[in-house]
Amino acid sequence: MFSTIKGRLVLLLALVALSAYSLIPRDRTIRLRDADGRMRDTVERRVPLKLGLDLQGGMHLAIEIDESAGPNVDRGDALERVLTVIRSRVDEFGVTEPLIQQVGDDRIVVELAGIVDPARAKQIVERSAFLEFRITDMQQQFANALPAVDRALAEAGVRLDAGAAGAATPTELERLLGTDTTQETAEGDTAAADTSAALDQPGPLSSHLFQGQIPAEFLVLEEQFPSVDSLLHHPVAQRAMPRGLELVWGMEPTSQGGRAYRALYAVERRPIITGEYLSDARATMDQVNNQAVVQFELTRAGGRVFRRETGRHVGDYMAIMLDGRVHRQPPVIRSQIYRSGQIELGSASLQEAQDLALVLRAGALPAPIQIVEERTVGPSLGRDSIAQGRLAAIVAAISVVVLMIGYYRMAGALAVLALGFYGLFTIGGLAMFGATITLPGLAGFALSIGMAVDANVLIFERIREELAGGKTVRLAVDAGFQNALSAIVDSNVTTVLTALFLFQFGTGPVRGFAITLIIGIIASFITAVFVTRTFFLIWLQFGRATKQLSI
Repeated sequence: MFSTIKGRLVLLLALVALSAYSLIPRDRTIRLRDADGRMRDTVERRVPLKLGLDLQGGMHLAIEIDESAGPNVDRGDALERVLTVIRSRVDEFGVTEPLIQQVGDDRIVVELAGIVDPARAKQIVERSAFLEFRITDMQQQFANALPAVDRALAEAGVRLDAGAAGAATPTELERLLGTDTTQETAEGDTAAADTSAALDQPGPLSSHLFQGQIPAEFLVLEEQFPSVDSLLHHPVAQRAMPRGLELVWGMEPTSQGGRAYRALYAVERRPIITGEYLSDARATMDQVNNQAVVQFELTRAGGRVFRRETGRHVGDYMAIMLDGRVHRQPPVIRSQIYRSGQIELGSASLQEAQDLALVLRAGALPAPIQIVEERTVGPSLGRDSIAQGRLAAIVAAISVVVLMIGYYRMAGALAVLALGFYGLFTIGGLAMFGATITLPGLAGFALSIGMAVDANVLIFERIREELAGGKTVRLAVDAGFQNALSAIVDSNVTTVLTALFLFQFGTGPVRGFAITLIIGIIASFITAVFVTRTFFLIWLQFGRATKQLSI
């Protein structure tokens, strides 16, 4: 079929039609969550060729499992689950066609092109979002153990300078809080008198703790927060702590009488339930208090566990913990709770509530992560790159046209005409594979143009040699294409193999360069050995080149 001009033209037109069809924009329906957390269908206009991070602007993140996660973490399994969670979060965040992939055995690359708020996107990606519900230390075990903790620290010579940070006395704090810590609270609970007595002692730890408004809540001056935290994690203090309890900090400092305090809570080490039982989370505004809240739903199994545990702890305080920090002051459990509840966010904005609901729905990260590489590209830089790339392409194209026609005359003109089809085939191939155009990809496109021209140069030089040997024009053209084919195949195959290695082991821009180079080389091969030869055959049959060829 391809031995005749008609058969060649049919195949050429089919390739042109396929390439043109792949470049037609199409509408597609995608499912996204709205601000209330409900799924909805959205019609999106899909452009076949999308711009990459360096041309459109956006964010590039390289993520690894945090080495501090400990030796018991299966990093391979953890990395795979982190990849799933991050992909779910980014999909709900609404980024169009992000790049999220595992690179090697220990790294995940996330590229979000076209985002307008990189800081928000980064926070959503790296947040652990581990949700826990824990009962506070209603038996006052930590407060009763404070004298022993102080003695152990004093004997080890571990102390903090109480006066250096301007510590307030317990009496001053009671006045600031507007409450007597030895009297019953508004909830009907009593802070034990021996707790206040313990805090009155000038011990290394207790001298920095002040009784809060609910049981198992203590306050620390914000400027002393890092020092007290290191004191609590000292091995001597850890050995003297009651078993089954854990000390956790509040998420944000609170202001009392012009001073900033950080809350410290003694909670049971075992949670009554975790976020793995979460089935849905939605952000909304509480019309009564005019504050943002996140309403959550538990699975049926989670609802049974939650109802049983909250029924056992009616009258106790329950800490809602996110990523190891207590979120606001723990509420009191007044009755059994089944499958639904809400997390109050106070002064947080509705967008912050939506982001929290998003990461809760997507699930918690199975292990801590760290961002080892971060790049943010502005859209203005991308526009400059596009303009410079366009200028470089125009200059290169004009240079190729001038050199090919000037040196090879009519044969060069046929090669230039074939290069136009090469451009269409390359862009169409990139669109069919859903490739992303990057700045290195443009370099790969320019390199493949050089490969296409190089193939034509090999063919034309072989034709010249055959003509110099006394062959007719038709026989010289046939011999030139046939003899140059092996050299063209060798050079193209070796380049494609190199590009395949770059695609397999590279990341981001390197992969963009590789895929563009591969498709460009395939298109240049088809153009050189098929399209250019078809033009030669047409010229030889219908032109005046049967006796003399302008080459």
